[in-house]
Amino acid sequence: MARKKTKKSTNSKNPEGSISPSKFILFFKSEQTRFIFGLLFSFLSVYMGLALISFLFTGGKDQSEIENLPLIDLLTNQGSVHNWAGIRGAYLANALINSTFGLASFFLLYLLFSIGFKLMRVNNIRIWKRLLLTLCAILWGSVFFGFFLQPFFNESFISPGGKHGYYISQFLINNIGYPGTILLLLSSLIIILVATSAKTIPFFRALFSLSFLKRRNRPKHSENEYSPSSTGTINQANAVQEEKKSPEIDLVPSVTNSYSNNEHDITTAPQDDIEIVSTPTEEEPYQVKDQELDVSVAEEEETVDHLPTDNYDPRLDLSSYRFPTLELLKKYDQSDKVIDMEEQNSNKNRIIQTLETFGIKIASIKATVGPTITLYEIVPEAGVRITKIRNLEDDIALSLSALGIRIIAPMPGKGTIGIEVPNKDPQIVSMQSIIASKRFQESSYDLPIAFGKTITNEIFMVDLCKMPHLLVAGATGQGKSVGLNAIITSLLYKKHPAELKFVLVDPKMVEFNIYSAIERHYLAMLPDAEKAIITDFSKVVQTLNSLTKEMDDRYDLLMKANTRNIKEYNEKFITRRLNPEKGHKYMPYIVVVIDEFGDLIMTAGKEIELPIARIAQKARAVGMHMIIATQRPSANIITGTIKANFPARIAFRVSSMIDSRTILDANGANQLIGRGDLLFSQGNDMIRVQCAFVDTPEVERIAEYIGAQRGYSTAFLLPEYVGEESGDKMPGAVDLSDRDPLFDEAARLLVIHQQGSTSLIQRKFSIGYNRAGRLMDQLEAAGIVGPFEGSKARQILVQDEYQLEQLLNSLKTP
Repeated sequence: MARKKTKKSTNSKNPEGSISPSKFILFFKSEQTRFIFGLLFSFLSVYMGLALISFLFTGGKDQSEIENLPLIDLLTNQGSVHNWAGIRGAYLANALINSTFGLASFFLLYLLFSIGFKLMRVNNIRIWKRLLLTLCAILWGSVFFGFFLQPFFNESFISPGGKHGYYISQFLINNIGYPGTILLLLSSLIIILVATSAKTIPFFRALFSLSFLKRRNRPKHSENEYSPSSTGTINQANAVQEEKKSPEIDLVPSVTNSYSNNEHDITTAPQDDIEIVSTPTEEEPYQVKDQELDVSVAEEEETVDHLPTDNYDPRLDLSSYRFPTLELLKKYDQSDKVIDMEEQNSNKNRIIQTLETFGIKIASIKATVGPTITLYEIVPEAGVRITKIRNLEDDIALSLSALGIRIIAPMPGKGTIGIEVPNKDPQIVSMQSIIASKRFQESSYDLPIAFGKTITNEIFMVDLCKMPHLLVAGATGQGKSVGLNAIITSLLYKKHPAELKFVLVDPKMVEFNIYSAIERHYLAMLPDAEKAIITDFSKVVQTLNSLTKEMDDRYDLLMKANTRNIKEYNEKFITRRLNPEKGHKYMPYIVVVIDEFGDLIMTAGKEIELPIARIAQKARAVGMHMIIATQRPSANIITGTIKANFPARIAFRVSSMIDSRTILDANGANQLIGRGDLLFSQGNDMIRVQCAFVDTPEVERIAEYIGAQRGYSTAFLLPEYVGEESGDKMPGAVDLSDRDPLFDEAARLLVIHQQGSTSLIQRKFSIGYNRAGRLMDQLEAAGIVGPFEGSKARQILVQDEYQLEQLLNSLKTP
């Protein structure tokens, strides 16, 4: 009965044929509606532009037609005019120019174009800022034209300032005179420019203070002071970055419900109202004068009186950089979804019935509804063994007809047993909702990573600096690549290019290619590399060895600075207590992301594993962190060395219990439901999270938004590594008296195939890249193959086997 009354009351509020407010709002939120209105605004601006421009030339001829034009003639389009936009355009132009704001009315075109482009998503702009700027420009321009140009147009049909400009300028002249009016116009113009952009502040400050005179009289620096431009390490302009404000975001909190049924109550947290969260403004960077840096630690106490007061700001090299906006991410409308109480009651009853069938009585049961999983927490009656409930996992899954359930017995920190059941109608956890959340915006983590939402609909975030390395594993198609994109996106939304660099290793060649647009902002590469994203196996070992050299170099700088970690070191450098002339520099964090670790291990083996283990063991203190992912979580890929150095692990769905134990050292990953469902482990406890979904077009928009801005001249260059096992030796440095045992066989292989390929030697003899590279260098020094030609195969200089045998015999002869 209660349900019938509810339906009746609902229908009475929304009778058939009526349009509900929600449908009305959805209509205006749709992409088609926004684009159509954007086109209309753009066409209107073009029409107004034609009318206004034509009025400047034909307004005198049309004056008699439109001044005394009755309204009925305007509506019926009667009358003959010369204006290009017709009689309505002539009337509109005359009303805007002569009757209101004069020539300043042209600024309206700027506003209409901006609105149109915003609705069509052609350009990401702040429409309220454009509206205020246009309003100020129209009001100020009207008075300006009315004051300066009106005397020259007294005999013309055009009123430069319109009625508004004419009357306001006359009022100002009568009250404060001509000089006062000029000063008022000049000061108001400066106020408008400063309010529009903070970049104008240094210009006006230098103009007012005549800073060029001060610089001419400034005393020379002491021996302990210097300009960083002389060292070539830091060269920044004296500028202040504009203060950024994120738009207000609707944050939808945990959607839960409560109900009871007979003796067994099932409850969830009460549903909250939608909360409006204003994201915090980004802190304005420090202003640097002449970029004078400090002295070294050893000379600090002796020269404390000579130190500049301004702090060094690493962001000033890219002071105009703007972080990606939330509009680049897709917003999924999940606000109208409510809990399916029928599903919850049905699941509750089936769980109770199944347990009672096996003689297990329940004291209480409650549910927490998450985006994709519902957690049922049961309290068995006294005397029931936990193992008995754990053994009924398959029986409960059968009774619920569920894709797969997971039993947590007992729940950590609680006196309950958890049963996780997939929802029939799962919700999408969008990356937009995670980035827009108050917790992410106000996060103080050094390297914040937002994975998604937990079962209780809470935002799940971690600090990569504290992890400090992450192992990601899961079967193909279970959300591993989306998870990596979510990690990178989180960092891009929080860290400035001066503070963070990525080393992206992509053996599959297609996963990280979308980040090529941000090469000059966020990526790091070898000095001789053609591109920053590493897809060639031969470059992986070189890059990892280069990272170990970077790690050692950073430790040397930390030792010289008497600091223990990168945070203390950068703080000293920012406060000018470290001297770049002593080799000190600001250190950005470096995050190494390897997409398919399994292929690298199978190809290079120990040559890959050893530098990774060395970086994982030591690089945390110097701000270098690794994220490696694999779709083959077997023991020969995720070895004991890797597991020992990667305490933080993420497991997406895997096919077997053995794979789950390989990743997490526990069961559970084989019971996940896929599509971004993951388990996070950083110790003993595991947390189930629904990974945030970020699609490839969203990542492309973010990369294009960043790539369109001014960046550094090149990517961040890693140090060049030259070791004993380097595969890039010059031919002159090869000692043919110490040839590889496989030299003769490799020579015959290349001559037979007439193909000078290092990978061919690797495959045929099952050796690593470094040894194959040394063989190729020896073959080049012997004159069997030609020099390196980039991506092309080397030329074979020996034409047949007979000629080769003669050459090999000559090498054997002392």
